[in-house]
Parts: sequence; C-alpha cells; structure tokens
Amino acid sequence: MEFNLVQTIAIYALPVIFAITLHEAAHGYVARHFGDLTAYRLGRISLNPLRHIDLVGTIVVPLVILVMSKLFGGGGILFGWAKPVPVNFHALRHPKRDMLWVAAAGPGSNLVMACLWALALKGAVSMPGHYFAEPLAFMAQAGILINIVLMLLNLLPILPLDGGRMLTSLLPEPAAVSYARLEPLGFPILLVLLFTNVLGVILNPLIATSLHVIGTLFRI
Repeated sequence: MEFNLVQTIAIYALPVIFAITLHEAAHGYVARHFGDLTAYRLGRISLNPLRHIDLVGTIVVPLVILVMSKLFGGGGILFGWAKPVPVNFHALRHPKRDMLWVAAAGPGSNLVMACLWALALKGAVSMPGHYFAEPLAFMAQAGILINIVLMLLNLLPILPLDGGRMLTSLLPEPAAVSYARLEPLGFPILLVLLFTNVLGVILNPLIATSLHVIGTLFRI
C-alpha cells in the first residue's frame, strides 16, 4: 500500500502543480493584455511554478486528499489553490467587461492543459512496450482528470471562484454590485459543499461527461 501511495504522489505531483500554477499565470497574462500591469510588475506572469506555489493550497491540501483517497478508498474532489495572482480590476480598460476574460483565462488554461495531456496519453498508448510509455500514460491520465476537475470547479458561480467573477461581469450593474457583496461567504460555502459531498454530486456527472468528450475527441 505504501509503495502504491508513493507511486500515486509521484504521478500526480507535476500535473497538480502545473494545473494550479499555470491557471494563475493565465489570469495575470490576460489582465496585462487588458491593461492591468499589477501581476506583471510583481513578476507573477511566469511559467515558473515556484512563483505561484502556495505551500498549503498547492501541496498540502491536494496531498492530503490523495492520501485519504488512497488509504480509505473513494474518489473525492481534488481540491487546491495557488497564490492568487493580484488583479486590479479598476486598472482594466473596461473593468466590468474585461473581468469576464480575465476570470475565464484560468479555466481556459485548464482546458488547454487537459487537451495537451490527452495528446501525451495518445502518444504513450501509441508506443506500447516502451519503458517510458506506462508512467507517461498514468501521468497523462492524472493530468486530464486534474485539469477537468479544476476547470469545472472554478466555473461554479460562487465568488471568489472564476465562475463567480464571470457571472458578476455578465449581470446588470445593480445585480452585480449586490452579488459581489456575497464574496466573503464564498469560501465557507465552498468548504461546506466539499465536506458534505454536495460538491461531488454536482461535479461528478460533469467530470464524467467532460472526460468522455476528451476521450472521444482524441480517440483515447
């Protein structure tokens, strides 16, 4: 069991780190594109994971979820976060409109990474017997799953998740202002949904459908 647990951690480590940290870098890149240089000036628009890793959110929490899942069985939603990239929405050229694209950049990056991992998996299964094919296939499967989970999780219309930011951008101004006031409740609500497994009930069918679509598109 210990050996399998070590294997699981080794397989998931890189996909988790890149899925979470590149998600944040994408926010900063798109914010710069629309006029906010905050993240750029702080050196946060970087593909270097060390600039984005949060010890608790990027390493400890996902590791605990993986360990608990391995020891006690069951799935559970792989949950984690990086250091949030600072975005000054007031510095955007069109704050309310541009907020939509800045927020969408994170889930969008996860979709792109899921597709890249799917290509890696397709490459791995095309070279059976190669010593590197099996570990690459396992890591690619983990990468697809992690990025799909993070994409769907962040699209939930709960502030401060990206889906909440996107909804705020789309709502009429009075409704957007009222909705934004609910942001302090967002993280406690998310934790309640996570630990009561309501989050799993909501996301698992969407995850299964997304994995099926990825598998169909890439014929894997």
